Amino acid sequence: MCTPQPICLANATICSGKSCLLPPNNFNQILGVVMSTVMTVMLAMVMFSMGCTVEAKKLWSHICRPWGIFIGFLCQFGIMPFTAFALALAFNVLPVQAVVIIIMGCCPGGSSSNVICYWLDGDMDLSISMTACSSILALGMMPLCLLIYTSVWTSADAIQIPYDSIGITLVSLLVPVAVGMYVKHRWPKAAKKILKVGSAVGIILIIIIAVVGGVLYQSSWTISPSLWIIGTIYPFVGFGLGFLFARFVGQPWYRCRTIALETGMQNAQLCSTITQLSFTQAELDVMFAFPLIYSIFQLVIAGIAVGIYYSLKHSCQKNSAEEDGESAQSTIELGSNKEKQNYALENGGFQRDENDNTEEKGKGTQL
Repeated sequence: MCTPQPICLANATICSGKSCLLPPNNFNQILGVVMSTVMTVMLAMVMFSMGCTVEAKKLWSHICRPWGIFIGFLCQFGIMPFTAFALALAFNVLPVQAVVIIIMGCCPGGSSSNVICYWLDGDMDLSISMTACSSILALGMMPLCLLIYTSVWTSADAIQIPYDSIGITLVSLLVPVAVGMYVKHRWPKAAKKILKVGSAVGIILIIIIAVVGGVLYQSSWTISPSLWIIGTIYPFVGFGLGFLFARFVGQPWYRCRTIALETGMQNAQLCSTITQLSFTQAELDVMFAFPLIYSIFQLVIAGIAVGIYYSLKHSCQKNSAEEDGESAQSTIELGSNKEKQNYALENGGFQRDENDNTEEKGKGTQL
């Protein structure tokens, strides 16, 4: 009886008996590069459509009187890093896990906040100016915040900040927005159509990014329950504190929504890049999933907020329409009653005087 010979795979490089050495599978790496390129182009198109809502005068007014931007700055680089530090201490996580939580808290706002701001009827001029300013200020504020808050667990020198990635993010934001502003100035009707398409594409893009991130890095999902809990509640805290602080200093409701979004929605992609550059593979295994968790839950919370907002908006519009209908009906009835009353007064019949002469009611006796 013949023993079948082991058959090696066609792409095997070395075969020894039943052992075959296969080349490394870099499918995920290639897919990641392709998806990153496609997402960058799509994001630029979405930001171009968002730029079609921005008016140069209003944007310049925010820059000249940067009260809203200053409030956003305090929330972005004051509230968020301190909250990350407090959560890391409260849950007593591993040092590398504490560091990635703080890195997330120190990141500037992402472009997703601009798309959600549009759907929540926020101040788009303030939203885009805050995103741009936070990206610029992050060049100096990120090293400062990391130096202050990570010194408990590690040296700030060990964390590499990818200034080139921040610069690319800034360019991919400002250039499409500037083109969108020009289109709105020259062709306002076309800008409205572009905005409708771009806002819908933006929501789809956000969902795709979350799904693709979960699929590409599915091996990183097995992590400490503490990171799951922090990744769930941290966006809630960011949105809530940003909204309350903006309301406390007297900002109108639509700007409170804008500042809350810019506070809670962080640039998770930048956080992932920093962690990959700064830590070993063994350290990444216990920390890399946190930016993905935060990104997913910040989008879930934002989606819930959009749903609640539109439900309340629809309910208020329905009640307003009913009140307007009742008011119009009462006005018609009141006008009808007045007409009847006037007709009765004008046609009150005739009355006789003491000489048995008839005279029309309301008129004097004819001589």
